[in-house]
Amino acid sequence: MRFSRVYLEITNVCNLHCGFCPGTERQPRFLSPAEAETLMRKLRGYTAYLYFHLMGEPLLHPALAALLSLAERHGYYVNLTSNGVLLPKAGDVLLNAPSLHRVNLSLQAWEGNGCAWDVNDYVNYCADFAKRAAARGIVVTLRLWNGAAAGNDALLSALRKAFPAPWRTAQKNVVLAERVFLEQADRFDWPDADGPERIARFCRGLRDHIGVLCDGTVVPCCLDSEGTIALGNLLEAELEEILSAPRARAIYDGFSRRECAEALCRRCGYAERFG
Repeated sequence: MRFSRVYLEITNVCNLHCGFCPGTERQPRFLSPAEAETLMRKLRGYTAYLYFHLMGEPLLHPALAALLSLAERHGYYVNLTSNGVLLPKAGDVLLNAPSLHRVNLSLQAWEGNGCAWDVNDYVNYCADFAKRAAARGIVVTLRLWNGAAAGNDALLSALRKAFPAPWRTAQKNVVLAERVFLEQADRFDWPDADGPERIARFCRGLRDHIGVLCDGTVVPCCLDSEGTIALGNLLEAELEEILSAPRARAIYDGFSRRECAEALCRRCGYAERFG
C-alpha cells in the first residue's frame, strides 16, 4: 500500500486547551530523534509526505530542527499543523528546514481558548510567518474549522488588515496571497467511544493515510486521539506486518462494504463527510 500521507505524531503535549479538541489521556511523550529515525526508515516507500501532527503541538518539541533534518535525509516532505502561538520563538526553525512543504495554522485556537489573547497580535505574527514562509516556497494554510463561531468576525477582520490585497476563491480555499490560503470548514465531532452511533459507513483511514503515535503505535486514522484502535507498534514491527494483520484487514474490508468494523469508527462525526 502507498499512502498520500502519514501522520507522524512527534508529541502529544500541547500548550493550549482548545474547547473543540478532545485532548488525550495518554502519557505525555516526545518522540526522540532515534525513534523518529527508526519510524522514518520503516515508512520509506509508503508515502512521500509526513504530517507532524495528530495530537499535541509540534512547535513544543525541543528537537524539532533535528526531526525536520531527519525527514530531509530520508527524502520526505513535511506538513505541519500548529496553533501558531509559538511561532515567534520557533518560526525560524521552520523557515530554515528544506523538508518543510506546508504549514497549517489553526486560527480557531483563539476562539477555542475563550479569545484569551489579543487577536491582532496573534493574526499579525501568524501572517508575518506566512509571508516569510511563502517567499521561501512553503505553502501556508490559515484554518478556521469552527463553522460560524462568533470570534470569526474578529479573526477575519484582522486577516483583512494583514492581507489587504483582494482575496479570491480557488476551489474550496480563499487565496490571501501567493501560497497563502484561508481554509474554512464546519466544526465536527471527534470519535467518542461513549458517543452515539452515527450514519457514516466509510472512511479514508487505511486508504490514503494512517497515523503513527509518538510511542510508535499505528492507528488507522488521524482522529484516534487515544490510540483506541491500536494496530501494532512500528518501533517493534514492520508496517507490512501491521497492515496485513486481521484487525487492519477487517477495518479496510469493512469500509469496502460500507461497514464499520470498529465501534469507535461508528461514533465518528468527521466520517459523516464521506457519506
